[in-house]
Amino acid sequence: MNVLAINGSPRKKWNTAMMLEKALEGAASKGAKTDMVHLYDLKFTGCKSCFACKTKNGKSYGKCAVKDDLTAVLKKAADADAIIIGSPIYFCSITGETKSFLERFLFPYFEYSMPPKSIAPKKINTAFIYTMNDSEELMKLMGNDKHLGIYQFLTQMVFGSCESLSSFETLQFEDYSKIVFNYVDPAVRIKRREEVFPQDLQNAFNLGARLVG
Repeated sequence: MNVLAINGSPRKKWNTAMMLEKALEGAASKGAKTDMVHLYDLKFTGCKSCFACKTKNGKSYGKCAVKDDLTAVLKKAADADAIIIGSPIYFCSITGETKSFLERFLFPYFEYSMPPKSIAPKKINTAFIYTMNDSEELMKLMGNDKHLGIYQFLTQMVFGSCESLSSFETLQFEDYSKIVFNYVDPAVRIKRREEVFPQDLQNAFNLGARLVG
């Protein structure tokens, strides 16, 4: 079984990447082969609205026709047995790179019909991992749980199953003394990093193992 992680964070060794790495460890513990792609290493765009993926009898029907650094990643994702997509929450949403990936990956699999239906060639176990500065209470107060839930809903429509895991109030900086930060007491975040984040990592490990089954 092949499990692919998509890191939508510009950081390769921080919160989101750490959660994804743990999820891949969980998958590997069940015998899966694992790989991770860092979207910020690639040069690509979001959907260009060319509709080649919707053109009748077109050679790109059901798949993205745009050729750039994301092309090989989309092929790798289509061939995977499980996919874990990770993104930090920047300005109340997933990163632009993550959104562009989802446009290019999911939209070609939707048939324009009512109700819309998936033309994905197979079922794929999928999951999202989110990391954020906000607390769970603030995320819900702002309605971000519903916003992020849309991505889970769309992905589940395409591939048959999807779940989400969030890590809240994460440590944003290694040295808070260098940053203008009056959001909360940095000591609170450092303590949470020591006491809560390890459980978040364990939850990510369990998620990876669960996706493999």
